[in-house]
Amino acid sequence: MSPPTRIVTVDDHAPFRDAARALIDMVEDFELVEECSNGEIALAVVEQVDPDLVIIDARMDGLDGIETARRMRTQDASRVIVLATGGDLSELDDLAAACGATALVQKHWLTPRFLRGLWIAHRRR
Repeated sequence: MSPPTRIVTVDDHAPFRDAARALIDMVEDFELVEECSNGEIALAVVEQVDPDLVIIDARMDGLDGIETARRMRTQDASRVIVLATGGDLSELDDLAAACGATALVQKHWLTPRFLRGLWIAHRRR
């Protein structure tokens, strides 16, 4: 049996962190190891707990998700980084690609099946 996929969520809104926690709890072999309310905290936490997958709100106050993802990518190029947004994807496509995010998704797309599929397609090597 393989160890669980370790996940960190980063969002400045508690309701989304709550929803993400419930989502991750529904996916077999996924484990939420930490929740962060901003990019600065997330950078320190991710360096410390070394998750396999990070779900980051693309638009946050302070250090936004794009810059947070870019910095995380420099820490570890193998980490799966998913940028999530409630806004228009087309406005963020180029920025998401440039920061090294694995995927850019609408927040409402995050379902257990979708999250599992992202992990299968892009799992950390």
